[in-house]
Amino acid sequence: MERSSPTGGMAASPALSPALPSASPPAFAPALAPALAPIPRPAGRLLRWNNWQAALLVFVVGMPPAIALLPPAFSFWVAAALAVLLAATLVVNAWGRHTGGLLVAPALALLFVMNIYPLLWSFGLSFFNYRANRMKQPTFVGLQNYANVITDPVVWDRLHTTAIMVVLTVSVQMVIGFLLALLFSKQFPLRRYLMILVLTPMMLSFVAVGAFFRYYYEPSLGLLSQFVRLFTGEPYVLMQSVWGARAGIILADAWMWSPFVMLLVLAGLVSVPKYLYEAAAIDRAPAWRRMWSITLPYIRGLLLLALLFRTIEAFKLFDVVFLLTEGGPGTATETIAVYVYRVAFQYVKTSESTALTYILLFTVIVLTNLYLYLANRRIKEA
Repeated sequence: MERSSPTGGMAASPALSPALPSASPPAFAPALAPALAPIPRPAGRLLRWNNWQAALLVFVVGMPPAIALLPPAFSFWVAAALAVLLAATLVVNAWGRHTGGLLVAPALALLFVMNIYPLLWSFGLSFFNYRANRMKQPTFVGLQNYANVITDPVVWDRLHTTAIMVVLTVSVQMVIGFLLALLFSKQFPLRRYLMILVLTPMMLSFVAVGAFFRYYYEPSLGLLSQFVRLFTGEPYVLMQSVWGARAGIILADAWMWSPFVMLLVLAGLVSVPKYLYEAAAIDRAPAWRRMWSITLPYIRGLLLLALLFRTIEAFKLFDVVFLLTEGGPGTATETIAVYVYRVAFQYVKTSESTALTYILLFTVIVLTNLYLYLANRRIKEA
């Protein structure tokens, strides 16, 4: 007679129930056990150092007073100790839980040491009176360096010169790059080899470009002077006039960076659907209409991106100016980047140069965000 289970059901007979295989672990399980085991977190005293929020608070609160109040030789080590404390707490907190973060931690540490920390240190230095060629201890002056820079008429004159150079050189680069992109968007013989030649200037160093154009503009043996001599019989000195020197710098910079604009615009041109041009040809639309209604809407975003990149880079124009004219004739081509170099390394006004640098950085950030805001609003309206 079958027995009922305590729950009211009928219990299966041992003779009638099938034999179930035992759930024994596979043979390779012992070999994989160490690899599949969770990474143990450090125990003992290290667990007391995983409060990274408190370490970050100590770092943020302690860094400014250490830089402002302590002697430089001592404040450096205090700041370094605070940074090491913060890094150690982050590592201990991430150990065993955020392995991916630990893998990129050495790269982040190198980035902090080589980039972020010097930026923070120079920013703190802009609030002191300090000159690198003197052994005198820095003295805290607050915003005095920024006031001196803003009220200096020389700074505004160099900014005016920089604005002229930026507008002219970026305009020339955009026009030449756009025309080159239109040219290379078509298929023709030797197109690949000509494109390699056109892209070559972008791959050269600034020193090579400056030396090349310096010899090109040379009055006695330069190619430009020799060409003009065929018509006038006299050597031609391009760099002796204000606008001649500016034109020489603009030509050199456009020769180097117009291929960059060409690449961005060409990427947009090759993505335009061909059937749109075929439909426009059937409708007998003129060339300017096809350009305005088909081509420009497709490449507008890349044109704006090229304009943004080249404007930011032209604002930092230094190498070509320094190699060709050194700011001359007089100070007609001395951009703000060249002036920062003179203040920092020739006049050795270290604190004022850092203050001027951060004013320029803030200006570029504001203008870039304003540009992006206007561009995004225009895209949404469209």
